[in-house]
Amino acid sequence: MSGLTRTSAGTGPDPDTRSGPGAATDGEAVGTAPMAVADFAAVAQRVLPAEVWDFIAGGSGAELTLAANRAALDRIGLVPRVLAGASGCDTEAALPGAPTAAMPVAVAPMAYQQLAHEDGELATARAAAAAGVPFALSMLSSRPIESVTALGGITWFQLYCLRDRGATAELVVRAEEAGCAALVVTVDVPRMARRLRDLRNGFALPTDVAAANLDPASVAETHDRRPGVSAVAEHTARAFAAGLSWDDISMLRERTRLPLIVKGLLDPRDAALAADLGADAVVVSNHGGRQLDSAVAAVDMLPAVREATPARCRVLLDSGVRGGTDVLKALVLGASGVLLGRPALWGLAAGGEAGVRQVLDLLAVELRSALELAGCADLDAVRLLTARVPDARTYGGGVR
Repeated sequence: MSGLTRTSAGTGPDPDTRSGPGAATDGEAVGTAPMAVADFAAVAQRVLPAEVWDFIAGGSGAELTLAANRAALDRIGLVPRVLAGASGCDTEAALPGAPTAAMPVAVAPMAYQQLAHEDGELATARAAAAAGVPFALSMLSSRPIESVTALGGITWFQLYCLRDRGATAELVVRAEEAGCAALVVTVDVPRMARRLRDLRNGFALPTDVAAANLDPASVAETHDRRPGVSAVAEHTARAFAAGLSWDDISMLRERTRLPLIVKGLLDPRDAALAADLGADAVVVSNHGGRQLDSAVAAVDMLPAVREATPARCRVLLDSGVRGGTDVLKALVLGASGVLLGRPALWGLAAGGEAGVRQVLDLLAVELRSALELAGCADLDAVRLLTARVPDARTYGGGVR
């Protein structure tokens, strides 16, 4: 990649390299094959340039929400059942556009994956197809929609609403014509938050990485490096529509025949509105801690969102998932499945398609193990489980 070489990051361990269930500790052997999904973080940090690692791993502001996502998942306790006759576990799940996904997981939409590996989204999509799970292709992907759907896997297309509404409509048509199985509209980015790592790095894309689905002239500024400025954030500020409303969701629902997934909701009232307007699924998400810093951890809002939405509307969890027990916790708290974000990029950086395959294979192993140890022969049995969640109440309206 022009301007960036895949060398050691040259920094100390990032907090995310020690997060998630089963992550390796400093006392464990370095250089051994990853034994847990979370182990891939340290591998990725070693091979990526420091500013690319920061772009992937970082959050907004003081990164309070980034840390809160993990802390919230870690404090959830599962109550297993015994003598349930569970021997081997069936993890097949129904997800939007994927009625027989191999497990209740989709790879989350993440931009500019060629930053992590030259094959970018093509490698991640192939790995997701091999694992039998949907791949959500970002509108800001470094490979065009058509080249990804041509691989034959289940592809969801993720959309930001642009100021140019005609261009937004054209992207929806392209996604449909290319054979995408669902449309994911992200609603929590009226503007990109201040991501301090990127600002300090003066982050810009190398010249051979760009948003392949957008007009090349409109994305040229993403390559302009200036001290104290994120070129990516400058581009989104100019390109994204800032004043979105529920009318935009209604418009998209009327415009597309695809299952509609609304991503980036935390308030149960918003989830209920999305369902009322015809959303097939909602994603409880704080954008992986990359938008409003001090936003509540996504998993803390999951039970309330599930309660507020009708059964026909699936509820998915995004933000902080790092292993199979996290998936099980989400299912117990009412999710139909989860989106796996940064760990897929860790695998991509570590070994391209093979690295992402290994991440997804390990996730499947961890999920099957967690299910069996919890006394569940399949996902239907998860409804018999309970979880202990320390005080996760939401206060508002002036607490007295």
